Amino acid sequence: MTLLPVLALLAALDPAASVGSTDAIPASATLEGRPAAHQASPLQARIDAASPGATLIVAAGRYEGDLVIDRSLRLIGRGRPLLLGSGAGSVVRVRADRVLIEGFDVDGRGGGDLGQDASGIHVAAKNVMIRDCRVTNSLFGIYLREADGAVVDTVGFRLTGNEIVDVRDGVYIQSSSHGVIRNNTARDLRYGLHYMFSDDNLFEDNTFENGAAGTALMYSKRIVFRRNRFLHNRGFASVGLLLKACDDILAEDNLIADNARGIFLEGSYRNVFRRNVIAESDAGVVLYDSCANNRFLGNSFVGNLSPLNLVGRRTDTVFAGNYWSDNREPDLDGDGRSDRPYRLSDVFDHLRGNLTAADLMAEGFAAEALALAEQTFPVLEAIPVEDATALARPPALPHVPLARKRPKGADGEGLAASFVALSWGAVVLRRGGKGRR
Repeated sequence: MTLLPVLALLAALDPAASVGSTDAIPASATLEGRPAAHQASPLQARIDAASPGATLIVAAGRYEGDLVIDRSLRLIGRGRPLLLGSGAGSVVRVRADRVLIEGFDVDGRGGGDLGQDASGIHVAAKNVMIRDCRVTNSLFGIYLREADGAVVDTVGFRLTGNEIVDVRDGVYIQSSSHGVIRNNTARDLRYGLHYMFSDDNLFEDNTFENGAAGTALMYSKRIVFRRNRFLHNRGFASVGLLLKACDDILAEDNLIADNARGIFLEGSYRNVFRRNVIAESDAGVVLYDSCANNRFLGNSFVGNLSPLNLVGRRTDTVFAGNYWSDNREPDLDGDGRSDRPYRLSDVFDHLRGNLTAADLMAEGFAAEALALAEQTFPVLEAIPVEDATALARPPALPHVPLARKRPKGADGEGLAASFVALSWGAVVLRRGGKGRR
């Protein structure tokens, strides 16, 4: 962990919200003030006695209780002191501009008032820097409110080198533009990233892992995802990368693996997905017919139960030059591309996209029989979704990050190892050309 400068918001959704929720988190009616005397940290007296601009060095140890920082100062931990909250509210409450907090472990005891955004570190001030801190057991990790003079409205932020583990949700960004989110890990939580109304941000080399949803982005434009990992996001409505009403997004060189749904698109336009690996998911892509002018170019789709679930009756999304591990079309002329177009979906995949219960039969005889019958005696009007220039062999994708070993205690540690070295041919052999049914 290196640096978490000001101007990023880590927060959570209401427990009743679904992956596709369009409701933003409301601002709290009131801000937490000073903790009660019996809930205060022993560091509070030192803060109260400090002059503005002072530097306070905190030695290694365990400091129980909450504290409020109401003056500009530098609070620096040596030997990773533990700030163990009271469990009644935010552990650290920053209410003054130009504060630096560095080198602490913060434990919220899993308590606090959701209505007051109880957090490990709660900031309602400007020009605050939080560096090399680890937050656990907190409703919210690090919450920045009105951090730049407006309600969750920040420009030019950086969120770099942090590990977010075992909190309700990892990162919530709203109305925050021109930021860089790089080298962070959010795992073992509900949402790794939730995101609204924030344009022109860059996500590089992050990992969103083992949640109900890796990422869910809404109502935003011109976002770049590069060399990120979206892994092991499993559940009834889980997804690796979700875009709802998002336009002009670029996602390249990402690893999207072992998710219930790899990529989910609804009401989104002019997005480009290229050189990504989408693997070992129930559905590689879920695509609503409310989308238009999206392109999938040069990706590797490997070992997915279904490459595409199309919801609706039309699509103009372009799939071109991708590799599909269940593509049985030959390459007789040896040009590296299939001699005939690869058809992404059949009648059963159409049912799966419009009837969730069909997943129960996805690998059974009924699915195979239905697909064969439809091919032999077509009676339903199929929606033509094809890759006319499908690759016959997996492409070299040197910039896609390797799969990591799953955290200790997690299930399926070896699941992603099948494509660690991009040995996609081995995956196809292992599945015996089984395909998507």
